[in-house]
Amino acid sequence: MLLEINPLVLPDIGLVFWNTVAFLVLVIVLGRFAWKPILKAINDREQGIEDALAKADKMKADMAAMQNENEAMLAKAREERSVMIREAKDTADKMVAEAKDKARAEYDRIVAEAQTAITQQKNAALTEVKNQVGSLVVEVAEKVLRRELANKAEQESYIRQLADGVKLN
Repeated sequence: MLLEINPLVLPDIGLVFWNTVAFLVLVIVLGRFAWKPILKAINDREQGIEDALAKADKMKADMAAMQNENEAMLAKAREERSVMIREAKDTADKMVAEAKDKARAEYDRIVAEAQTAITQQKNAALTEVKNQVGSLVVEVAEKVLRRELANKAEQESYIRQLADGVKLN
């Protein structure tokens, strides 16, 4: 039996050859002109992505450092504020204490001046009373001596009468 070859089943060797040659020419042309720019673009894109990631990491680290620095500055500001408040309170307490001391000294001075004035007025009043009593005694003695009384009983009666007439303030 003779084998019959179906032309549809067997490939045409010429067609395969020319297809292979066209494919190889296409691969060579693409390799020479297209692959390098495509690979370069892919490498550039990879490098750009890596650079962007590195920048993002650097920015993230910078942000963390800035946040730490801000927290440190905030803590320092709080500490300075508490020191300032403490100093202001100490100053206010000192001023109040000084004012109290001045008021106490002024009070003591005024009381001392008042006591001195009272003592002076008291001494002046006593001196005036003594002077008045002295002048009254002199007047009484003068009146007693001017009157010449013969009898001692009349003299005593007259002195009592004068003493009763004298009013002490």
